[in-house]
Amino acid sequence: MTWTFTTDLAAYRAAAGAAVAARPAPHTLLLSVADALERRGLHTFGPQAPFFGWWTGADGSVSGALLCTPPHPLQLGALPQEAVAALAGALATEPLLAGLGGINARRADAEALAAAWGRPTRVVEELRLYRLAGLVPPQPAPAGRARVAAGADLPLLVEWMGAFHTELEIPAGASETLVRDRLTYGGFLLWEDGGAPVALASFSRPIGAASRVGPVYTPPALRGRGYAAGVTHAAGASEVVLFTDLANPTSNGIYRRLGYRPVEDRVRIAPA
Repeated sequence: MTWTFTTDLAAYRAAAGAAVAARPAPHTLLLSVADALERRGLHTFGPQAPFFGWWTGADGSVSGALLCTPPHPLQLGALPQEAVAALAGALATEPLLAGLGGINARRADAEALAAAWGRPTRVVEELRLYRLAGLVPPQPAPAGRARVAAGADLPLLVEWMGAFHTELEIPAGASETLVRDRLTYGGFLLWEDGGAPVALASFSRPIGAASRVGPVYTPPALRGRGYAAGVTHAAGASEVVLFTDLANPTSNGIYRRLGYRPVEDRVRIAPA
């Protein structure tokens, strides 16, 4: 039983691709990030080289994976308990894991890794992953309507995506390149009221049968009017997942009412 770490995306996808794809809901970020790196280049998320890892169990099969695009946190998939214990030991010995800016993992895994990291840590964000069980229209329906964002909306999309990242303390922000990429497949919906955009919902490029909604953003002055529910409902599809901040009871309530059901809780930790 062992972890294998590499900076070779092709080797990672060859070794771990099938295991990751077999569980698309808990591995939504692993799937979409690896897809973006393959399509747009290894420096899509920052100037530092990404790295990857996979866990090989006692039977010789791969049963866990991770990746990191510095300065973003190390992103863990659904891991067996023995893989988490081994990763905790590797934090002090594996060169690629040195200097991590944070870890994003299932709650119990994050707690175990924080205890083993050898440095003080803080919880940056507590997240809940939801999967759409059956889409339910928001009641009451908000004023306005949804439309697919176009190239002319680029400055607004960059501004709002940046505001979202700042509000959630997400490192490196949202690049114009990322926004342009999502525009190529209609990956943004804007909710308009009175002819003006008031909220957005973004969603990842569909991979296999799944797509992830997020970010969903409404400027602070326009919140509390149901716009986020309206635009999220408009983005719904047959196999959809999304993350919410557990500190925000409003968004969690909205998604439950729209038909989303919890899959797992995750925690993002960082050096204190």
